[in-house]
Amino acid sequence: MLIESKYHIEQAVLNETCAAGEPWSGLVKRGQTFRILDLEGNQAVDTLFYNAHNAEERYSAVDTIQRQGQIYLTTGSVIYSSEGNPMLTITADTCGRHDTLGGACAAESNTVRYALNKRPMHSCRDNFMHAITHSACVQDREITKRDITANINFFMNVPVTPDGGLSFADGISGAGKYVEMCAEMDVLVLISNCPQLNNPCNAYNPTPIQLLVWDVA
Repeated sequence: MLIESKYHIEQAVLNETCAAGEPWSGLVKRGQTFRILDLEGNQAVDTLFYNAHNAEERYSAVDTIQRQGQIYLTTGSVIYSSEGNPMLTITADTCGRHDTLGGACAAESNTVRYALNKRPMHSCRDNFMHAITHSACVQDREITKRDITANINFFMNVPVTPDGGLSFADGISGAGKYVEMCAEMDVLVLISNCPQLNNPCNAYNPTPIQLLVWDVA
């Protein structure tokens, strides 16, 4: 469901840009609103959420899909944790739907999906690994590679085929579209601004995104 935000960029307490194909991490406190803005359109934003005080509690694709009865997220969708607790609620969305099934690209998946010579290409899995080993707000939370699980792909278009498979299709986002979430707990956000060059999720052209946070209105 398409609903626009009530917030203004000049009032944000955090306003950062994540470069094309790069990782980003940050903390969003309970009650704050977090926006991911697709600056140029058709960018896929692979995202993981963790309880900021206990990283063993993290985003659960299974709980989120089962409780919603939907595989796509949009305004009104609640993002649930592995403990069954609400983590964030989508309060505004100008894109329309966001993928929960496609997962993150990795050296292994690039090899299987495309070709052996794609294995060295940069991937979202690489970005997540870089963030948990180099980001100051992640390092003291003892997050390891086993904690990098199924993620949300904001703005990514992954239709389910009639035989139950997944199709990585052209993006449905455009320049300036965004998704906005209110945090139901203190959350650690881990993002890979997807570097994928082998499928049309970002029009074969990774572009930057903008991350914004507002305090309680």
